[in-house]
Amino acid sequence: MIEMKPLRASSRSLERFLSIKNVSKSFSLDVPFTKKLAARKHDTAANDIKALNDINLTIYEGETIALVGESGCGKSTLLKAILKLMPISGGDILYRGTSIYDLKGKALRDYRRKFQMIFQNPYASLSPRLRVKTILLEPLKLHHKNLSRAQMEARVRTMVERVGLNENWLTRYPHEFSGGQQQRIAIARALLGKPEFLAADEPVSALDVSVQAQILNLLIALRKEEAFTCLFVTHDLTIARYFSDRVTVMYLGQIVEMNTSNALFANPKHPYTQILLKAIPSFDKKVDDYIKMKNVGGIEPDSTEHPSSLSDGTQGCLFTPRCPYASKKCHTEAPVLRKITKNSTGVVACHNV
Repeated sequence: MIEMKPLRASSRSLERFLSIKNVSKSFSLDVPFTKKLAARKHDTAANDIKALNDINLTIYEGETIALVGESGCGKSTLLKAILKLMPISGGDILYRGTSIYDLKGKALRDYRRKFQMIFQNPYASLSPRLRVKTILLEPLKLHHKNLSRAQMEARVRTMVERVGLNENWLTRYPHEFSGGQQQRIAIARALLGKPEFLAADEPVSALDVSVQAQILNLLIALRKEEAFTCLFVTHDLTIARYFSDRVTVMYLGQIVEMNTSNALFANPKHPYTQILLKAIPSFDKKVDDYIKMKNVGGIEPDSTEHPSSLSDGTQGCLFTPRCPYASKKCHTEAPVLRKITKNSTGVVACHNV
């Protein structure tokens, strides 16, 4: 497994925080019998969706990694697997060298406390029947039973102020707040337990641009103060560039490119990464001059079918049907992640690099 060390977080510890090793996740679906027969002919499982396919990733303590890619590429599935919100089909996830699937009892409860999540839809993640104060006290009652009621309420008031809300609003219900304010409440709840790891699943995608900037600046400020490790899921590469130390590009459940944020935006290697960057509205002529490529056809294919499968069952690169540079080798041989150059910090899965 190829590892990359963070550059922008180089002043922090380079201790391995999470090691994701050969993680796969499949979802079974009911499909017509004729499709099952076709799958049996090619020795594949037509009734399975491969949401994650042999994912390898090392996350270092104190860094922020952005997961980017189209909807359905497996970003949120990987995040949920790390949080142990769903079982995986294969592989392992190590937290400081220990498999999270070996954690039980108190060790598992500690893991739950240390790993928190900010969901994409803040309103859906907040109980409409509870007042904000009750919502924010819940994680403290669950994970910090040693604190008195007065200490818990004091911590809630402090955190509410830090995320830019008025403590007088604690008696309100979630529906009485705007989307940006609801997300601030969700951030406050996630950070109240002093987590080591924060998983953010597109936390600003449903917000206005001006509110997005406020939430991102808030997360950056809190990251410096709390020193947590962060995995940030987004489909917006502009946000990934602004917020992350490293960027991981996913396509159909696989990692196709990884690099430091600055290096990936300055010199993207995989055709899919180039397509994503080309789609960003930009006034930077240098970017437009660098990414000169043919038009890309089609949309992301159905995850239940391998888009590059041949009649003899041979499987090549998943991106072949949409790639303007696909060669015969791309149709018959799946690329593996390898270093872009000998001394490079980045890796890419492409035969043409």
